[in-house]
Parts: sequence; structure tokens; C-alpha cells
Amino acid sequence: MKIAVVLYDNVEPIEIAILGTLSMARRVYPQLTYFTVSQDGSLVELQNGLRVQTDYAFDNAPAADIVMITGGPGWKVQVKNQRMLSFLKERHTQANTCVASVCTGALILAAAGLLDNKRATTKVPVIAPEACPLSTMAETHPSIETVEALVVDEGDVITGGGVSLCIDLTLYLLERFLGEEVARETARIMEYSAAHEANRQRLPIFRSAPTA
Repeated sequence: MKIAVVLYDNVEPIEIAILGTLSMARRVYPQLTYFTVSQDGSLVELQNGLRVQTDYAFDNAPAADIVMITGGPGWKVQVKNQRMLSFLKERHTQANTCVASVCTGALILAAAGLLDNKRATTKVPVIAPEACPLSTMAETHPSIETVEALVVDEGDVITGGGVSLCIDLTLYLLERFLGEEVARETARIMEYSAAHEANRQRLPIFRSAPTA
């Protein structure tokens, strides 16, 4: 399985935990591969200054089984970025490709029209005067049924909760596509089993399609 992780300026650095989780998962399932993508395949500056060199640009990124779009304050720019929206829509149309979002990445999927008439989740807790992203999505995209959840699985589009829940979404994707044992063992070796179980008890998972 191959996973593409899409980055852009002002992504929250904690979203890089996706890559850390995938790195640990490769110890369990070495056939797993992953890479990063940005608009131009160059350095992206995350929120508060951390810089990450991405592997590919939109126009030369390899095909992937899963395309994950990250979240952070930069989402407000990306929902108006037609190159970003076109890339996500184009990848969504490819056969056997699942598009997933973490945190406010869901608002980018919403802007691309990929969540129309679907259920979806995104980040909820904020510090005033920041608006709650879940409420923002409900107000700006009334066709989306917004729910507070750990994960919402709509088959070929999956949304996850906010910030550190990017780890839980990544484990969910491992479970759905590679099996429960791969996800369980990955959580164990990264010492996340207790947190993962606590989050699953705290927040629901909604599935609209059978998992593999």
C-alpha cells in the first residue's frame, strides 16, 4: 500500500505525527510506502516556522492508494487555492484511491466538493476568538452532515478529528486497508495503545461503507 501525505504552508507541526505513525507501521508491514506532496514539491513552512522538504509536486506525484490532506491554520488559504482543490479532485477520481483528511484538512475537502451530501468531521476544541472548525464547516457547507467523531468513513472519502487525532485516523486507515493486527501492533510499538483505546471510547467512529 502506498500513502501520499499532502502538506502546505502553516500546517500544524503535530500533523507530522502521521509520518511518524507510518514509519512505525513499516516495522510491522514493510511493504507499506509513503511520501509527501506539496504544490511545487519544495520546502513548506509549517506553523511557527518548522520547515519540511517535500518529496513530490502536484504534477509529478506518483499514484497512491490513500491521499491524506493535513490541517492547520493554512487551511484558510488552501480552500481558495484552485491548484490544491484540483489536485484533490483529480486524485479522488482515480480508481481505488481513498482521500482522507485530518483536522481542518476536512475544510479543504469540503471546498473541493468531495464531502457534498456526506457525513464528515473535523477539529472541534479551539481557543477564543477562533471559530470552531466543525461549526464553520456546517455553516459554509450545509449539504454536509457534520458530526463530532474520531473518524467518519464514507468509503472513498474519510475524515478524522483534530490535531493529535491524526494518529488515530492513521491507525484507522491501517486497520481498514491492512488489517486489525497491523494497526494494533503499530499502536503497541509506538506506545499508543492506551491513548488509542481511550479516544475510541470518548469519540464515535461512523462507517457508511464496509471496511476491508
